[in-house]
Amino acid sequence: MYSDDKKVFYKDYYLAAGECNPQGEMPLTLLMTRIIEVATFHANSWGAGYSRLIQDNQVWVLSRVTIEMTSFPKINTNYRLTTWIEDYNRHFSQRNIRIDDGDGNTLGYVRTIWMVIDLSTRASVDLSQLEYIRGNVSDLPCPIEPISRLRPIEEGHAVDYTFGYMDCDFNRHVNTVRYLSHLMNLFDMDCYDHFFIHRMEIAFIKETHYGEAAQFIIDDSDPMDSRLSVTDTDGNDHVRARFIWQPRQHD
Repeated sequence: MYSDDKKVFYKDYYLAAGECNPQGEMPLTLLMTRIIEVATFHANSWGAGYSRLIQDNQVWVLSRVTIEMTSFPKINTNYRLTTWIEDYNRHFSQRNIRIDDGDGNTLGYVRTIWMVIDLSTRASVDLSQLEYIRGNVSDLPCPIEPISRLRPIEEGHAVDYTFGYMDCDFNRHVNTVRYLSHLMNLFDMDCYDHFFIHRMEIAFIKETHYGEAAQFIIDDSDPMDSRLSVTDTDGNDHVRARFIWQPRQHD
């Protein structure tokens, strides 16, 4: 649904018990799914979503995500995602999202960077051809800092993994949510019982496909600021990420 103008779009949700993590709240992977979903709804409403772009053999792909949350929606509660375009250039579109609870309290913000690729060449497409963006940039504020510069990990420990069928999406490359799910599984239940991911940064550098072997590498030398990567057998990073943790406030 739209707010006062067509530049700002929102969608309301309900967090059912079956969607929750073991701590009784929205998992970060579900939030990532909702981020992609609400962005898709907004783009579709402008006639610039999948059904339009695929006619030119093009699709939107997510390049960078920064999520910063003070808390997450709780089990059996309502929440809302509000989204808008902050800026764009020839190569990238910057879309922001705000997450509110059912009472209108803001729980966090998201910064995302999107690009359009040609499915045949896998090359980026000039966004200046998408005229709808120019007239729909919003000045709604997003107070969180943009993604930091994520550097290669020099020292860390690794978990080997070969990507399977269920890791891939309709673009036939590894799904954004699957990357995040595997990265989160590098930490145990006790960690999540005592801490939550206050800020998550993730950069998608290179596509990964079915059957490719990789290592999930973690540098947790600072236990409150974890650096992570998905790296192929030739040492090339496909994904770089950062989790900043915050202690849970228990009643």
